[in-house]
Amino acid sequence: MPSTVHIIDYGMGNLRSVQKALEKVGAGAVICRTPAEAAGADSLVLPGVGAFRDAIAELKRHDFVGLIKEHIAADRPFLGICLGLQLLFDVSYEDGEYEGLGIVPGEVVRFESQPGLKIPHMGWNTLTIRKPNPLLDGAGPSPSVYFVHSYYVKPRDPAVIAATAGHGVEFTAMIARGNLFATQFHPEKSQTQGLNLLGNFATLDSPVAR
Repeated sequence: MPSTVHIIDYGMGNLRSVQKALEKVGAGAVICRTPAEAAGADSLVLPGVGAFRDAIAELKRHDFVGLIKEHIAADRPFLGICLGLQLLFDVSYEDGEYEGLGIVPGEVVRFESQPGLKIPHMGWNTLTIRKPNPLLDGAGPSPSVYFVHSYYVKPRDPAVIAATAGHGVEFTAMIARGNLFATQFHPEKSQTQGLNLLGNFATLDSPVAR
């Protein structure tokens, strides 16, 4: 039975699309504009579009940093999407150097310009699954998902890499560590594969619910 998923609203996410996709798989989906509204949540989603610098500033301004860190430390289900993946890392080099949440060791870097390589990386691409995880159950061996990004994460520990994709280089497309998951692609725009992933996330067991 899908649980109620709380979506963090810090002013920089494609919230309604994520909410509608979760509702389509039978989950309750609540948009939270303050930490109090998300306190004690079984599951959290951190979406994001836009610049890293602005996003980390808005997370701090809305006092969501402590909530996110406590939720992940308690190993409750957490899903970061696109910029919501990048914010988990130590540092981003998008238009400068900016400190991230420091939850996953590593950095956020830009695709290097190459002849014929379009930046941003935009459109459908195939995942190479590097390690099984419950969110990819039912995805098949080479699922196709939707990306829009110019920067990608480089985890310090390769053990967290759940899936990769290629765009000039092989890059990390998904991470998984315990009940912490995050994708560079957009599940809410990835049709059947994205709905499968979100449905799997919504049915994860949470320590809160035990």
